[in-house]
Amino acid sequence: MRYIERILQPGESLVYTTRIHWIIYLPAALLLAVTVVALLQGERTAAQGMNWLLVAGICALVGGLAGLSAWIKRWTTEIDVTDRRIVYKRGLIRRHTVEMNMDKVESVDVDQTVLGRMLDFGNVTVRGTGAGIEPLFNVERPLQFRNHVTAR
Repeated sequence: MRYIERILQPGESLVYTTRIHWIIYLPAALLLAVTVVALLQGERTAAQGMNWLLVAGICALVGGLAGLSAWIKRWTTEIDVTDRRIVYKRGLIRRHTVEMNMDKVESVDVDQTVLGRMLDFGNVTVRGTGAGIEPLFNVERPLQFRNHVTAR
């Protein structure tokens, strides 16, 4: 059961849900591509094959750990909009949650790079009266998220 489903108040309904974009897997994918290149290079140059095998092993280990870390981060992060509030939850063992009532929201800032516009992800900052929600990085469909927050 998702976190938002456990904390919904009576009469409160879920309006929109988003998550972290798959782009966070890119560093792991690049390291695993370097692993393949190092393995191929090691087979071509038999004299330095062990050196390339070592490079491939290190890149595979670091790439695998980066991929696992990105998967856990994406799987454990929830970004939800209800008809009353915005809820942001992250963390597997150590949980961090931030909630903001909709009537306290002043603005929603969306920052997208060129790649972010092409792949539809970006950073979102929700500003409220007194305080705001920390910047949310690499959010899928950030403009739709903003529209659901501001269209009350």
